[in-house]
Order: sequence, then C-alpha cells, then structure tokens
Amino acid sequence: MSSHTPSSSARQSRHDIQGLRAVAVIAVVLCHALGWPAGGFAGVDVFFVVSGFLITGMLLRDVAATGRVRFARFYAARVRRILPVAFLALGVVTGVGFAVFNGPRAWQTLWDAAWSAVFAMNWHLAIDGTDYFAATGAESPLQHLWTLSVEEQFYLVWPLLVLLLVFLVPAASRRGRAGRLTVGAGAALVVAVSLWWGAAQTAAEPTVAYFSTATRAWELAAGAVLAAAVPLWARIPRVLGGALSWLGAAGVVASFLLLDPQSAMPVPAALLPVSATALVLAGGVAGDPRHRHLFPLTNPISTFVGDMSYSLYVWHFPVIVFAAVLLPPGTTTTYLVLGVIAVVSLVSYLAVEQPLHRSPWLRSFTASDQPAPVPVPEEAPVPAAPAPVAHRAPALPSTRPAGWQPGRRYFPGAPVIPEVTPPLAPLAALAAAPDAAPDAAAPLPLRALTAGAPAVQAPAPIEATPRDATDRAARRNAWAAWRARFAPQAAGAGVGLLIAAGAVVLALQLTTGTSILPQIDLPTADTGADETTGALAALQEELANAAGATSWPDLSPSMESVLVTGSADNPARDCFSPNVEPDIAACTWGSADAPVHLYLVGDSTAMAYAPAFRKIADDSGGGVRITTVGLYGCRFTDVLISNDGAGVMAACPARKDMIADAIRADAPDAVIVSNAFTLGHTVEGRDMSAEALAASVQTETDGYGLPGRIVYLSPPPEGIPPSVCFSPATGPDACLSGVDQTWRDLLATTGAAAAATATGDRVIDAVLLGCWQDVCPAFAGNTPVRYDQTHITVAYAEKIAPALREELVAAGVL
Repeated sequence: MSSHTPSSSARQSRHDIQGLRAVAVIAVVLCHALGWPAGGFAGVDVFFVVSGFLITGMLLRDVAATGRVRFARFYAARVRRILPVAFLALGVVTGVGFAVFNGPRAWQTLWDAAWSAVFAMNWHLAIDGTDYFAATGAESPLQHLWTLSVEEQFYLVWPLLVLLLVFLVPAASRRGRAGRLTVGAGAALVVAVSLWWGAAQTAAEPTVAYFSTATRAWELAAGAVLAAAVPLWARIPRVLGGALSWLGAAGVVASFLLLDPQSAMPVPAALLPVSATALVLAGGVAGDPRHRHLFPLTNPISTFVGDMSYSLYVWHFPVIVFAAVLLPPGTTTTYLVLGVIAVVSLVSYLAVEQPLHRSPWLRSFTASDQPAPVPVPEEAPVPAAPAPVAHRAPALPSTRPAGWQPGRRYFPGAPVIPEVTPPLAPLAALAAAPDAAPDAAAPLPLRALTAGAPAVQAPAPIEATPRDATDRAARRNAWAAWRARFAPQAAGAGVGLLIAAGAVVLALQLTTGTSILPQIDLPTADTGADETTGALAALQEELANAAGATSWPDLSPSMESVLVTGSADNPARDCFSPNVEPDIAACTWGSADAPVHLYLVGDSTAMAYAPAFRKIADDSGGGVRITTVGLYGCRFTDVLISNDGAGVMAACPARKDMIADAIRADAPDAVIVSNAFTLGHTVEGRDMSAEALAASVQTETDGYGLPGRIVYLSPPPEGIPPSVCFSPATGPDACLSGVDQTWRDLLATTGAAAAATATGDRVIDAVLLGCWQDVCPAFAGNTPVRYDQTHITVAYAEKIAPALREELVAAGVL
C-alpha cells in the first residue's frame, strides 16, 4: 500500500499514547501494591520513551516554525505540567511523615523531599544503594520520584543540545528536513553511548546503573529518534502501522510478565519494553490519532486513566508506604489501598494538575508572542469576554503557516482556520482550550508545516492604545475564563475527597477491628528464674510480656537511637568490614591465657552476635577467649553466594581463605558459625536450595580440620524492620513477627548436615533468644531487639549473653 494522509479530523491528543500511559501506570501501581505483575516496574521505561518522543516532537515543531527553540515557552510548559502536583505531594508526604513515621524516618523523608525538589532523587538513591548498612528496610514514600528526576535532568540538557544541533545546519535549511535529520542523528548518538554505558554499569554497579541518568538517557533518546523520523513513519501503510501498534502493545504487556526484580536493568532487560513502546509510537503516527482498531488503548477509560497517569504515579507510592505502617496486611486492606490511590489521584488531577496545567500562569500575553486564537470546545463553553475597549493597536498580518493553532500540530489536508480576529482577542478562550503542553500531542510530518493556505488579511488600522494596557486586559480575561472553567471542577473534587475520606475512616474501623495476630496467653506465674541458672527462662518471660504489650515502654537505648546507629557501635565492625583487613589479635576478646579459645565466624549475623560473645569472654574471669571475625554479606559457604553490598563480592573469597588459615593455625576448641537463614543464588545465577546451602556450609567448615568442634548458631528469625513498624501512630503489636518457613527449613537442613558428619558437630537453635512461642517482639524488657529486619542491636546482644552462655554450656562448648 502507498502512504496515506492522516485524517483531517484528527484531534490534538493521540489516544493510543494516552492508553499506553494508562497501561504503564497501572502496571507500576499493581507491581508496587500487589507485587504482580513482577515486571510492572518496566512501566517507567515506557514513560521514558513516550516522554522523549513527545518532548522532541514539540522542540522540532518549534524549530520548524521559528528556526530556534523557545526556551521560555518550553520550560514554562514543563513548570505548569510538573511542579504543582510534585510540590504538593512533597509537602503533604513530608507532613504526614512527621505524623506517622518515627523520628529518623520522618527526617529522612524530609531529606528525600529536598533531593526530589531539586530533581536529584535518582542520584541520592544511587549513592545510598551502594552502602550495605544504608538498607534499613524502610522504603521512602518518595523514592519513586527518581524517574521524575531522570526526566527533568534530560529535559534540562536536551533542548540545549537540540539548539546546538540545529545551529550546525545552515539557516536556510534548519527549518526543513536537514534540521530534523541532524537532531535525529544527535539523538541516535545519545542512544548508542548511553546504551553502551548502561550495559557496562549494569554489570559493574547495578544499583547505580538502575538510577543513573547516564544509563537511562538512551530510553528517552530512543523516543527522540522516533520523533525525528516521523515523516518516515507517516509513509507506513495504515494496515502495517496498525499491526506494529498491536505488536508493540503485546510486547509492552509481555515485558511486565517476563521481567522480574532480578532482571538486569536497565541493560539488557529494558530493551524489551523500550522496543515495544517504539513500535506503538511509530505504528501510530499515520492515520486517525483515535486509532479505534487499537481499542484496548484508545477506549475512553484507557485514555482518561492515561490523562491522569502523572497524578496516579506521583501519589500511589506514598499511599502504599503509609498504609504499610497504619494498616494490617491482607487482601481487604489491599483493595482499600488501591481505592485510596484512585481517589487521591483523581482529586489531584481534577483540582490541581489539570487546572494549573491549562492555566494562563507563565503564558505570554504580549502581542508579539501571542498565537492565533484557539477554538473553544463545545463541551466547555467560556463566558463572554468583556466588551472590547474603544481603541486597539493595529494588528499585523500573520506570519504563521496557514492553519497554525497553539499547541496543535499540522495535519496535511486539515481544515484551515483563518485568523479573523486581532491577535489578542479573545484570549479568554485559552483557559477552556486544550493546553499546548509538550506532551499533549505527538509530532507529525514536517511537510504539514508548509501546507498552503489563503493569506490572512489584517484588519483595518484603528487608533492604538498602550500595549501594556491591552496585555493586562488580556491576562485578566484569561484568568477570569480560567476561574469560570475550573473553579466548579476543583470544588467538586474537594467535596468528593471529603466524602471519600469519611468512607476510608469507616473502612479502617471495619478493617482493623479484627486482629491478624495470634492470641497470646501471657505467663500467669513467676518462672522462678535467677540470674545465673535461669537466664534463658528470665529472657523468655520478658519476651512473653513484650509479645502481649499494648504500648511501648521507655526503651533504653531508644528505638530511634538504634535506628540511627545501626551497627556503627558494634565493637567487631572492623572485623567484618570488606574495606578493612581484620587483625586477628584486635578481634579477640578475653585473656590470652584463657584455657578455652573459641572462634565466631560468618556474615553480618555473626557480627551482630559478636557483642554477646565479647561479654561472655569478659565475664568469664579469664576462662574464655573468643575471636570474632568474618565479612558481612559473605556467607561462609564453599561457593560464592551473590550479594550486592559494596565491595563484598570482591573481598569474600580472600576473607574466607584468610580465616580458614587462621583457624587451622590456632586450632581453637570450637568454631561457631552463623550465617543468614535466607535463600540465595550463586554469582553464576544458580539458585541455592536450603539443602544446597547447608551442604555448602558443611563443605566450607570441613576445611577447618576440626571435626566435632563445629557449632552452627542459627541467626534470629527475620522480623519486621522497626524503621517500618515503629511509629507514634501504632503500638508494639505492629512489630510482632513470626518464624518463616525458610528459616525453619534452613535450621532443619543445617542440623541434618551436621548430624550426617557423625563427628559430633552441633546446632544451637537461637529462636528462644528472640521469640516466645514463635512470636518475635521488637523489644524485651526495655531493650530493643533489632535495628533492621535481621540484625540484633548491640544492647540486646549483650542482654542475651547469659542465656547464650547457657546454650553453649548445654551444647558442650563451654
């Protein structure tokens, strides 16, 4: 088929693009709220390509019309489009954070808001993500705004680069195909360089690669290449274009289903959603922008969701994070959370985003800058403008191409709307008309810009009035029309929010009325434990009381202080750091003449136990000497288990070899090994089962040459990070956790592997050191148990030292 001409009835917005946005934002929301589809996070890649396509199309239309890029107009449009909702969200989230979160998390939210306000959240996350101990388990309600930072950084540079590229073309040609080709070539170069760097960084520093603008720029630049090649896509036969659109839509959905959090992002995993989005954009250039054949994307519901996709994206993650603190988990509350996301986003769209996006704010009202009037849609009539003043400045003949309208692209064969009114009247129509936003329409063939049309005759000269008075009048008229158009809409959205808030309060009462936690029978009689012979029994009594507590006690140290400190005050920290070569002597506690010498080795769970072992040595009266050494993030297995902590993988093999040599040289009385009880995979990508991990630990410890003298100390069961559950808005029951099945499986397989040696290797089940009847509270007595999901605090390690000593005595170690 030969190329065809797009329908003259095409409207400003490409419905397939809005539908594509809807699919992308729904995938992101469901991924974050439900964990399905697992690859829903790739929706941001769809957004990147669409944004690059639309923004570059606007810049190219500017170049075609004026031979330059009008930066003031471009950035004013970005401000109207992005800032109102973004800054409202930053303020609301920060305020709610101080009401809901604990102190350290609230201040961290404020800090995140500051990074987001200057559009640098992606670099903030990239830096924090490289620090092993920065991962507290508490998600920032603003971390999703890293994508907005990437886009705005791109928009800061790309218009300048487009202008430089255009100036490489002779002035006589830059408004034609030569200018478009030059911009396309520049965008293609950005794609090549950024894609290459993205592949290198994904392999070397995956966390940085995920958030980096340099490794993501190729996705936006891919959209720019598509925009520059629009005249080529316009020649695609309609049937072929429709097929490409369907193929691309299927590819986008497939990317959500095939990718998962372990996929290598952004390269090569993002190639699938980026390529699929490109097919939709290219296939949809020619023909009716409604694309009725692509009904899953172009139906009214999809296009409306696409229209409000920005508000949906901005608000969904804060709602999810706050709900995780305030609500119990469960299907019912998940539906409630999705409902709140929908209501808050809709109110934001109707009351803030749409009105300010289409407002006269930051628009030019001078005669030299004012475009031709925009026809008012029938469904949104505008009140009549005030009567014209007695005198007007003479209007000059239009220099615009025939059919030019602000914010609208040119369609070959489109009906011409002649300029029959003076340039400044009636500007009131601006508020009711679709906004000339950079993302409102996709670029169309350049040949449309030069479509012929009858010349427009200027009105007869009349007596002039001062230009500034006319401009002020035009501005007043535009704001009056804007208020008339959007005030009822904003008021209605506010009333809807109040009604929805009442419904949410009622739903909360119904939802939280039933406890999801096991009913705990508190001890009714004293255990009779004393400090020396019943340390474990006394600890269990404190844990039982904590499991049934309804309010937080006066903790010492405070929960907020341990959240801030983490492992920084652990005396054995340098003995487990990948950046410090451990000194065996400096990592040994107790008398050098002690008759009993023990080694504690392993990953960060062993490091968390180290203060307990130091106290055991210090309180032994010179009878016990303990060496605590290992490497956090490095499992003591004979295969290398993957960990993304900075420097861990590079240091792990050598550290294990060094410690094995020290053990063989010292021949201690026993070696206590403690590793994380979580599944993992090797650096080659092979998944490790519980049985495989237990066998691998056994093989590693066989190399110590101490049969019968190996003791496997289980780590505490993983719990809810206090940074998430500890809140002035919730009680201690929000932090209660249980013992997961993976932990049980690893304990059982570790015991089986030890027994299979027939040498007398032993296992200590540490669940009684932190849980009561398989319920694990966040404190015992007045001591916080853990500072994150896994690691116990230094104070709690010292607290459990007497009980741990009892377990070691029972195991025959002491």
